Amino acid sequence: RHCEMGTRKDAVALTMRHASSVRPCHLFSMSYNRMENALLVSSQPGKGDAFYELYTIPKSDPGTVEPRKASGHSAVWVARNRFAVLHNGEIVIKNLKNETTKTIPAPSGTVSMYYAGTGQLLLNDAETVTLYDVQQKRALATVRASKLRYVVWSTDMAYVALLGKHTITICSRKMESMCTVHENVRVKSACWDESGVLVYNTSNHIKYSLTNGDHGIIRTLDVPIYLSAIKGSNVYCLDRLGKIRMLNVDVTEFKFKTALVQRKYDEVLRMVRTASLVGQSIIAYLQKKGYPEVALHFVKDARTRLNLALECGNLEVALESAKTLDDNSAWERLGAMALAQGNHQVVEMAYQRTKNFDRLAFLYLLTGNQEKLGKMQKIAEVRKDTSGQFQYALYSGDVQERIRVLRSIGQVALAYMSAKSAGFDEEAAQLEAEHPHLQNLPSPGSTMIPQLPVGNCPPKWPLLAVSKGLFATAMSTDMAVTDEDGEAEKGWGNDVDIDLDGGFDDPDAISEGLDDPDESGGGGWDVEELDLPPEFDVGVGPSGGESSDGFYVPPPPGLSQSVIWTNNSRLPGDHACAGALDSMFRLLNDQLGVVEFAPLKPVVMSLFAQSRTAVLGLPSTPGMRGYPHRNWQDAGAKQGQPAYGMRLDHLASRVQAAYQMTTSGKFGDAVVIFRSLLLSASLLSVDKRKDVEEVRQLISVCREYVLGLIMEIHRKDLPKGTLAEQKRLCELAAYFTHFNLQPVHLILTLRTALNLFYRLKNFKTAASFGRRLLELGPKPDVAMQARKVLAACDKTPTDAHQLRYDELNPFSVCGHSYVPIYRGKPQEKCPLCQAAYLPEHKGKVCAVCQVAEIGRDGSQSHLAQ
Repeated sequence: RHCEMGTRKDAVALTMRHASSVRPCHLFSMSYNRMENALLVSSQPGKGDAFYELYTIPKSDPGTVEPRKASGHSAVWVARNRFAVLHNGEIVIKNLKNETTKTIPAPSGTVSMYYAGTGQLLLNDAETVTLYDVQQKRALATVRASKLRYVVWSTDMAYVALLGKHTITICSRKMESMCTVHENVRVKSACWDESGVLVYNTSNHIKYSLTNGDHGIIRTLDVPIYLSAIKGSNVYCLDRLGKIRMLNVDVTEFKFKTALVQRKYDEVLRMVRTASLVGQSIIAYLQKKGYPEVALHFVKDARTRLNLALECGNLEVALESAKTLDDNSAWERLGAMALAQGNHQVVEMAYQRTKNFDRLAFLYLLTGNQEKLGKMQKIAEVRKDTSGQFQYALYSGDVQERIRVLRSIGQVALAYMSAKSAGFDEEAAQLEAEHPHLQNLPSPGSTMIPQLPVGNCPPKWPLLAVSKGLFATAMSTDMAVTDEDGEAEKGWGNDVDIDLDGGFDDPDAISEGLDDPDESGGGGWDVEELDLPPEFDVGVGPSGGESSDGFYVPPPPGLSQSVIWTNNSRLPGDHACAGALDSMFRLLNDQLGVVEFAPLKPVVMSLFAQSRTAVLGLPSTPGMRGYPHRNWQDAGAKQGQPAYGMRLDHLASRVQAAYQMTTSGKFGDAVVIFRSLLLSASLLSVDKRKDVEEVRQLISVCREYVLGLIMEIHRKDLPKGTLAEQKRLCELAAYFTHFNLQPVHLILTLRTALNLFYRLKNFKTAASFGRRLLELGPKPDVAMQARKVLAACDKTPTDAHQLRYDELNPFSVCGHSYVPIYRGKPQEKCPLCQAAYLPEHKGKVCAVCQVAEIGRDGSQSHLAQ
C-alpha cells in the first residue's frame, strides 16, 4: 500500500502472492528502492528456511506481481541497482535480475544486516553493530548494541537509532555512541523528527529522546501503534489492524530542549515568549543545563524563584522573593550571596531583617559607617546587650563608652585601667576616690584606638564587567518595551499613547512631559587650592660624601614618580594622575580644544586619588606611599606610567545604568551620567587599537544620547499654544527618531513622533514613522495600534503642513539651535565629542560635552601614546 501523509490517501500499490507454506508472520523486513520502484521483502531469520522476494512495482495496474525469490535474509539495497543478501555467512551482492555479481565473506558471528547508505551496511552480531564498507570490504567502526531488532536512520543520515527489545542506542553517522535509553517495557517502533529528535513508542506511551540522552514522555496511548513518521505536531502510524492513523501531539517540550542543546537561542526566546512551558520538570531541566535565568521566566513560586535567582546571581529577583517569603532562612541566603557580590545595601537589609546585630555592626565597621555604628551602640543599650555595647564601642574607638559599660557591670578595675591608658584622668580620679584599692594596680600601657575612616565604602564593590547573556538581554529589553503600564512609558509621558479620535487642534491633548530633575552644574575650581606634593629641583654637584673643603655634601633628591609620569607621557589622563594640572590643561586644550575645565574636576580628582596607594606604618611613623605602574614589567626606575583605577569595562557598566534612566524617563539624570562618561572617556588611556575604537564608540554613544535627551527636554519645555509652536514640537520629535539609540528607546521616540504627526494631520510622514516602528518588532499591542494608525494614514497620504524635515536626506542636528544640517552643508564640529553645529556657533562652548570649543582643531591623540 502507498499512503500520502498530507492527504492521508491510501492506495494499493502491489498484491503479493506467497506459497501456502509462507505465513505473513514469517515476513520480517521490507526495503524499498524509490529510484527503480522496486521492493525487497525478507523473512525473519531463524524461522524456518530464510528467503527473500524481489518485487518490481507496476506503475499503472496494481495487480498481482510474480516475485523473484531466493534463499537468504536481511535483503537491503546498497546502490540504485544493487542489493545485498546475507546467506550462509556471506554477503551476496545481486542486481535487479536477481543475479549474483559479488560475494563477500561476512565477519564471524553476523546474524543480520541493515541499510547504512550507499555502499555501506550495518552488520549485527550478538554483542556489537559494525559499519561495513562493501566496496573496500572492511569494517569502518563498531559500537556495542546487543539484541538489535530494528535500525532507524534520520532523514539526513546524520544519526541512527539502534532499537533493541528494551534499549535504544543513538549513534552518529560514524557509529560513535551518543546516548543509550533504557525502557522497562518493550520498544515498539521509532521515527526521527525533522529537528533531529528520535520519537519512539512503547505499548503505553509515545516518548522522545534527544541525541544527548535527554528524554521524556510526549503522550499516553490507549492501544499499541507502530510509528511511521512525524511532521510538525502530527504523528502518522499504523494500528494493529493495519489502518493508518494520525495523532496530534504536543512537541513544545522537546522542541524547546532541542533549541537549547543546538544553541538556537532565537528559537528559544520565541518559545519562551509564546509557548506555555510549565511544570517542575522543565524548571529542573533548565537548572541542570545551566540556564536558571530562563527558568525564572516560568516560575511564580517565591521560594523556587529565590533558589533560581541565587543560583544565577540575580540579586534583584532574589530580593523580591525574599521580601515575599520574609523568613530568616531566605534573608540569610540572600545576605550571603549579596556579601559575595559586594552589595552592601542588600547585606545590610538582610542582617536587619534577621536581627543579626553582630554581623551588622561588623559590616558598618568594614564599610566605615560611623554614624550607624553609633546607632548600634544605642540599640545594644536598649536590648541590654552589655557584650554588644562593649564590642561596638571597641569598633568605634569610643573609650568613654567602654568605661561606662565596664563600670555598669562592676568591672571597676578594667574601667580604671581603660581610663588611665586612654588619658581620661578625670574618670580615673573619680574611680580612685570611689575605690581606693585601685591605686595599687600597675600602670597600664597606651590604648590603641582604631583609625577613623576617611570616607564611607561605596554601596557596591566594583565588579568585573560581564556581558549579559542573550536571555537576560532579550528579557530585560522585552520587559522595558512590553510593560505598557510600567515605568518606561510613564517616564516618557503621554506622547507615546496614540489617540486615533483626537486631533492636534487641542493643545491639552499634548503630553506635558516630564519634570526635569535638578541638575547640579559644576562651579569650577582654583588650581592653587589643590595640595600637591612639592617638586624639588635637581641640583648639580657631588652625589654625597665630603667636598674638597672636607665638609659633607648630601646627595640631591631624586625625581618623584609624579614628575616621571609627566615626563614619560603626553596623555592628559597620565598628567591628571600625577596631579600636574597645568600641563594637563595645556594637553587638553591642544589635543581636544578644551576651554572649560570646571566640569572635569570630579573625573580628575578621582583619577588622582586612584593612582596611588598608602600603607600605614608603625605607630608614630608616616604612612608609606606607593605608585602603581601599568607598565610595571618594563618600567624600571624612570620609565613608569601610572595605573588607572578607571577602566573601559567600568565605564561600559555605567552605560547600562544610563540606559535604565533613559527608559524610565529620567532624562536629566541620564544626561548627567552620559556626560560624565563622555568626560571620563576623554581622560582614559588604553593600549590596544581595539580598545581605542571601543572608547571612540563609547564617546559616540554618549554624544547621541546627551544631544537627543537635552533636545527632548527642550521640546517638553516649549509652549504648545500656536500652530507654529506645534509644528516646532513635531520637528524636534522627528529629529529625535534619527539618533543612534537602543531599539527600546528608538521605539519610544517613533511612537512619540507618530502620535504628534497624526495629530498635526501630517499623515504621509506619520505613516513613515509607523512603518519604521513596525520594522523594529514592538510588542503585539503597540504593533496593532501602529497598524491601525498606518491604515488611517494611508487613506489620506498627504501632509497638511510644511515642516523643516526631510527624512530621505541624511542630516545631523545642531547642538545649539536643534535644526537639521543636511549632508553637504557647511558645519563645525566639537573636537572632543564630534557633535555638529552650524558655522555661526564657531567659537562657542559645545552644548554636549560643555568643555570643548566648537570648531577647534584637535589631534585626537589623547587615548594612546
